[in-house]
Amino acid sequence: HVHGLNVAALGCFHAGATMIMFEKFEPRRTWETLTSQNCTIFMAVPTIYQRLMNEWEKLEPKPNLQQMRLFVSGSAPLSDQQFYQFEKLTGFRILERYGMTETGMNASNLIAPEHRKAKSVGFPLSGVEIRIVNANGDDVEESEVGEVWIRGDNVFQGYWQMPEKTAEAFVDGWFRTGDLGFQDPDDDNRLYLVGRVKELIITGGLNVYPKEIENILEGHEAVKESAVIGLPDQDFGEKVVAAIALQDDMSIAPEVLIDYCKSRLASYKCPKQILVINELPRNAMGKIQKNILAQQLK
Repeated sequence: HVHGLNVAALGCFHAGATMIMFEKFEPRRTWETLTSQNCTIFMAVPTIYQRLMNEWEKLEPKPNLQQMRLFVSGSAPLSDQQFYQFEKLTGFRILERYGMTETGMNASNLIAPEHRKAKSVGFPLSGVEIRIVNANGDDVEESEVGEVWIRGDNVFQGYWQMPEKTAEAFVDGWFRTGDLGFQDPDDDNRLYLVGRVKELIITGGLNVYPKEIENILEGHEAVKESAVIGLPDQDFGEKVVAAIALQDDMSIAPEVLIDYCKSRLASYKCPKQILVINELPRNAMGKIQKNILAQQLK
């Protein structure tokens, strides 16, 4: 995987650093190793960070992270709740970047902690160009959400022995990432990602971006994590449905969470239904598998 291989492993080898690898992730062992081995950099996916924070609460004394320099997150979106909670617990502000298997690294927050922002993947790296386009392939207006297109020497040449898929992925030299995002013109066009094109929900003719709703849900103290999807609906075409996992020893009625959303979102964006499950389905990289979730909720 590009995060572990290209960035973590190859970056470590290039720097002549020592890399400590485990066959299986264990939160307590990870905290102990960061301390005992005087580690300076740690790279992980958001799921791992969440489990590390859960374990932190149980540890006494707390790990001594004086030697640590940088915590990095990638492969999946880091929620603002995770971003702020990790900083509150450890004193470290996670650095989030944006990369793909097809492109390697595209963008990153700046190395100085004060320039890292929640929900943002930062700025294009040197040699990388980014456009935000609409369904017609035209550049969107400032701050408007669209598909992220990328061009640069970091972009691959095509899919192996799949010429049709390769042709679909490129437009005039620009790679269509399938990611939805926007740039903030008041912050040097800082890039924010809001979801995947294929995950866009169109309800009653209006676009709904799941990440926006997930951020609201995860802002509630009872919600540990969430996933929002669109399910077929006779009236609206698609209806907004959320699945949530609750914090340990917490409970809340779905109706209360729906009202919570209504006080913070336009009505058409609010979930019509919220289901509480023990754990969201994920793949080996920690990414939520919304296709499996959709099958479970139908």
